[in-house]
Amino acid sequence: MQSHLNILRYEDAAAVLPLRLRRLAMALPEEQRAAAEEFRLRAGRPMTVLLPEGERALEAVVEPEELETLCDIATEFSRYAAAETMREGYLSVRGGFRVGLCGTAVMKEGGNTALKQISSAAIRIAREHRGIAEDLAPRLFQEGELKSTLILSPPGGGKTTLLRELVRKLSQGVSPYGPRRVALIDERGEVAVMHRGEPQMDVGPHTDVLDACPKALGIPMVLRAMNPQVIAVDEITAQADLQAAEQAAGCGVRLLATIHAADVRELREKPLYRRLLEERIFHLAVHISHTGQGRTYRVEALT
Repeated sequence: MQSHLNILRYEDAAAVLPLRLRRLAMALPEEQRAAAEEFRLRAGRPMTVLLPEGERALEAVVEPEELETLCDIATEFSRYAAAETMREGYLSVRGGFRVGLCGTAVMKEGGNTALKQISSAAIRIAREHRGIAEDLAPRLFQEGELKSTLILSPPGGGKTTLLRELVRKLSQGVSPYGPRRVALIDERGEVAVMHRGEPQMDVGPHTDVLDACPKALGIPMVLRAMNPQVIAVDEITAQADLQAAEQAAGCGVRLLATIHAADVRELREKPLYRRLLEERIFHLAVHISHTGQGRTYRVEALT
């Protein structure tokens, strides 16, 4: 069943490709379509499909014009409507897909105002993994209250997928605690994948999404405007993010956040994250591990 759903998601992502490249993508064997993670297009180079074992080249050299066509298809032939995210190097596509872009930046007064002459694109084949937080979510509650939680794993370990599922589960309600109002600061557009104001991924009925906004700005915004019980963010990476998280914790709001780290010991080795632990903003950590049967989730107390 899951393999069939994965193939359908692959086919939906392939629909963003120009016709010639789409035909080649659809000729891939079913087992590879089910496992594929991305399409990679580079002008003058063969298109590749990213599989768990690495990139597989297809027999098609990408033409620069095809990258422009890709952008037209992804924006539904309305690049103007997508100008804000395009200058940030990505496009959110109906159905929950995200297209990363490289090209020539148009600089003005120290900032990038547009992206032209597209040279590379990566279409991420986003897949929801419903149910992976079913057993985990109740373990994040103590004495009837959700505890602020960090999700830890190295890059590519499944942090964003787990964050999305936890947001959805908390928004729906974890028995016997009931639903929570969740504010999701989706800075890179990878969790909810907003398209014209509508989440393309299911993040739950009581979730408010602030899209394409830096975490340090977004956290105070939702504190003032949305009265959240939980704030969720993907990848704390800067001092300003930490300060905003401190502000939210001081207001009694619970936090969910991801960090690139294998374990708590690695957190303690980095000054920014060491301070995060010292300030006791977060009380639990979820470690994501990979086994032959898939991912496992271990909860560790931080205080």
